[in-house]
Amino acid sequence: MDDTTAPPPPPPPGARTRAWSVFGLVGLAIIAIDVAVKQWTTSTVAHGEPVKLLGGLIYVIYTRNSGAAFSMLRDQTWIFPLIAIGVIGWLFWMIKGTFSAAWAVALGLVLGGAAGNLGDRLFRAPGPFQGHVVDMFSFLDDHGGHFPVFNIADSALTVGVTLAILLEFTGRRRDGTRVKRDA
Repeated sequence: MDDTTAPPPPPPPGARTRAWSVFGLVGLAIIAIDVAVKQWTTSTVAHGEPVKLLGGLIYVIYTRNSGAAFSMLRDQTWIFPLIAIGVIGWLFWMIKGTFSAAWAVALGLVLGGAAGNLGDRLFRAPGPFQGHVVDMFSFLDDHGGHFPVFNIADSALTVGVTLAILLEFTGRRRDGTRVKRDA
Protein backbone atom coordinates (compact mmCIF):
# COMPACT_ATOMS: atom_id res chain seq x y z
CA MET A 1 0.00 0.00 0.00
CA ASP A 2 1.29 3.47 -0.92
CA ASP A 3 1.83 5.78 2.11
CA THR A 4 0.76 8.87 0.15
CA THR A 5 -2.80 7.56 -0.26
CA ALA A 6 -3.29 6.58 3.37
CA PRO A 7 -5.56 8.92 5.28
CA PRO A 8 -3.82 11.07 7.86
CA PRO A 9 -4.02 9.87 11.44
CA PRO A 10 -6.64 11.56 13.61
CA PRO A 11 -5.41 14.69 15.40
CA PRO A 12 -4.53 14.45 19.08
CA PRO A 13 -7.36 15.28 21.49
CA GLY A 14 -7.68 19.02 22.00
CA ALA A 15 -5.54 19.90 18.96
CA ARG A 16 -8.34 21.83 17.26
CA THR A 17 -9.13 23.84 20.41
CA ARG A 18 -5.43 24.56 20.94
CA ALA A 19 -5.02 25.71 17.32
CA TRP A 20 -8.05 28.02 17.57
CA SER A 21 -6.77 29.40 20.90
CA VAL A 22 -3.28 30.04 19.56
CA PHE A 23 -4.70 31.61 16.39
CA GLY A 24 -6.98 33.93 18.38
CA LEU A 25 -4.45 34.86 21.05
CA VAL A 26 -1.69 35.63 18.54
CA GLY A 27 -4.10 37.65 16.40
CA LEU A 28 -5.43 39.63 19.38
CA ALA A 29 -1.93 40.23 20.77
CA ILE A 30 -0.74 41.65 17.43
CA ILE A 31 -3.82 43.88 17.16
CA ALA A 32 -3.35 45.17 20.72
CA ILE A 33 0.37 45.88 20.26
CA ASP A 34 -0.24 47.50 16.85
CA VAL A 35 -2.98 49.77 18.21
CA ALA A 36 -0.89 50.73 21.26
CA VAL A 37 2.20 51.57 19.19
CA LYS A 38 0.15 53.53 16.66
CA GLN A 39 -1.56 55.46 19.49
CA TRP A 40 1.79 56.27 21.11
CA THR A 41 3.25 57.29 17.75
CA THR A 42 0.35 59.60 16.86
CA SER A 43 0.21 61.19 20.31
CA THR A 44 3.95 61.54 20.95
CA VAL A 45 6.22 61.09 17.95
CA ALA A 46 3.93 62.95 15.51
CA HIS A 47 4.47 66.12 17.54
CA GLY A 48 8.21 65.84 18.09
CA GLU A 49 11.49 64.56 16.78
CA PRO A 50 12.06 60.99 15.58
CA VAL A 51 13.13 58.53 18.28
CA LYS A 52 16.51 56.90 17.63
CA LEU A 53 16.78 53.23 18.66
CA LEU A 54 19.70 50.79 18.61
CA GLY A 55 22.23 53.50 17.77
CA GLY A 56 20.30 54.63 14.69
CA LEU A 57 19.59 51.21 13.22
CA ILE A 58 15.89 51.95 13.69
CA TYR A 59 14.09 55.27 13.98
CA VAL A 60 10.54 55.71 15.18
CA ILE A 61 8.99 58.37 12.98
CA TYR A 62 5.43 59.34 12.12
CA THR A 63 4.06 58.88 8.64
CA ARG A 64 0.74 57.95 7.09
CA ASN A 65 0.46 55.76 4.03
CA SER A 66 -2.58 55.77 1.77
CA GLY A 67 -1.16 52.97 -0.39
CA ALA A 68 0.39 49.57 0.02
CA ALA A 69 4.10 48.83 0.49
CA PHE A 70 6.30 51.38 -1.26
CA SER A 71 3.17 53.62 -1.42
CA MET A 72 1.81 51.64 -4.36
CA LEU A 73 -1.80 52.31 -5.44
CA ARG A 74 -2.11 55.46 -3.31
CA ASP A 75 -5.20 56.55 -5.23
CA GLN A 76 -7.00 53.23 -4.83
CA THR A 77 -7.18 53.19 -1.04
CA TRP A 78 -10.67 51.65 -1.05
CA ILE A 79 -9.31 48.34 -2.39
CA PHE A 80 -7.12 47.58 0.66
CA PRO A 81 -9.96 47.14 3.19
CA LEU A 82 -11.72 44.81 0.76
CA ILE A 83 -8.55 42.74 0.38
CA ALA A 84 -8.06 42.67 4.17
CA ILE A 85 -11.66 41.54 4.75
CA GLY A 86 -11.17 38.79 2.16
CA VAL A 87 -7.89 37.69 3.78
CA ILE A 88 -9.48 37.60 7.24
CA GLY A 89 -12.36 35.49 5.92
CA TRP A 90 -9.91 33.14 4.22
CA LEU A 91 -7.91 32.83 7.48
CA PHE A 92 -11.01 31.74 9.41
CA TRP A 93 -11.71 29.17 6.72
CA MET A 94 -8.07 27.95 6.92
CA ILE A 95 -8.05 27.62 10.72
CA LYS A 96 -11.08 25.29 10.61
CA GLY A 97 -8.88 22.46 9.32
CA THR A 98 -5.80 23.40 11.32
CA PHE A 99 -4.49 21.29 14.20
CA SER A 100 -0.85 22.41 14.05
CA ALA A 101 0.23 25.01 16.61
CA ALA A 102 2.93 26.30 14.25
CA TRP A 103 0.35 26.87 11.51
CA ALA A 104 -1.96 28.52 14.05
CA VAL A 105 0.84 30.96 14.95
CA ALA A 106 1.48 31.76 11.26
CA LEU A 107 -2.21 32.29 10.55
CA GLY A 108 -2.64 34.32 13.76
CA LEU A 109 0.20 36.64 12.77
CA VAL A 110 -1.40 37.24 9.39
CA LEU A 111 -4.79 37.77 11.08
CA GLY A 112 -3.35 40.35 13.48
CA GLY A 113 -1.51 42.15 10.70
CA ALA A 114 -4.47 42.25 8.34
CA ALA A 115 -6.85 43.36 11.10
CA GLY A 116 -4.43 45.98 12.42
CA ASN A 117 -4.13 47.73 9.07
CA LEU A 118 -7.84 47.20 8.34
CA GLY A 119 -8.61 49.20 11.49
CA ASP A 120 -6.65 52.13 10.11
CA ARG A 121 -8.34 51.86 6.72
CA LEU A 122 -11.79 51.92 8.33
CA PHE A 123 -11.36 54.37 11.23
CA ARG A 124 -8.62 56.87 10.36
CA ALA A 125 -8.83 60.00 8.25
CA PRO A 126 -9.81 60.80 5.62
CA GLY A 127 -12.70 58.35 6.23
CA PRO A 128 -14.02 54.78 6.07
CA PHE A 129 -12.44 52.66 3.32
CA GLN A 130 -10.04 55.54 2.61
CA GLY A 131 -8.12 55.76 5.89
CA HIS A 132 -4.38 56.08 5.82
CA VAL A 133 -2.28 53.54 7.73
CA VAL A 134 0.04 54.88 10.43
CA ASP A 135 3.61 53.69 9.87
CA MET A 136 6.51 54.38 12.20
CA PHE A 137 9.59 52.18 11.88
CA SER A 138 12.40 53.31 9.58
CA PHE A 139 15.73 51.53 9.11
CA LEU A 140 18.94 53.59 9.12
CA ASP A 141 17.21 56.90 8.42
CA ASP A 142 15.00 59.28 10.37
CA HIS A 143 12.96 60.03 7.24
CA GLY A 144 12.40 56.59 5.68
CA GLY A 145 14.90 57.10 2.88
CA HIS A 146 16.56 53.65 2.86
CA PHE A 147 13.69 51.24 3.36
CA PRO A 148 9.88 51.47 3.35
CA VAL A 149 8.50 52.71 6.67
CA PHE A 150 6.40 50.01 8.34
CA ASN A 151 4.37 49.22 11.46
CA ILE A 152 3.70 46.27 13.78
CA ALA A 153 0.88 44.98 11.56
CA ASP A 154 3.16 44.98 8.51
CA SER A 155 5.82 43.10 10.48
CA ALA A 156 3.30 40.51 11.66
CA LEU A 157 2.06 39.98 8.11
CA THR A 158 5.61 39.52 6.84
CA VAL A 159 6.62 37.11 9.60
CA GLY A 160 3.34 35.16 9.35
CA VAL A 161 3.58 34.70 5.59
CA THR A 162 7.27 33.78 5.86
CA LEU A 163 6.50 31.20 8.56
CA ALA A 164 3.67 29.73 6.44
CA ILE A 165 6.01 29.42 3.46
CA LEU A 166 8.65 27.70 5.63
CA LEU A 167 6.05 25.31 7.03
CA GLU A 168 4.88 24.52 3.52
CA PHE A 169 8.40 23.98 2.16
CA THR A 170 9.35 21.74 5.07
CA GLY A 171 6.29 19.53 4.52
CA ARG A 172 4.36 20.50 7.63
CA ARG A 173 0.65 20.35 7.00
CA ARG A 174 -2.05 22.28 8.78
CA ASP A 175 -3.56 19.01 10.02
CA GLY A 176 -0.39 18.37 12.03
CA THR A 177 1.08 15.71 9.75
CA ARG A 178 4.27 15.90 7.71
CA VAL A 179 4.73 15.10 4.05
CA LYS A 180 7.13 12.21 3.65
CA ARG A 181 9.77 12.97 1.05
CA ASP A 182 11.10 10.16 -1.13
CA ALA A 183 14.76 9.48 -0.42
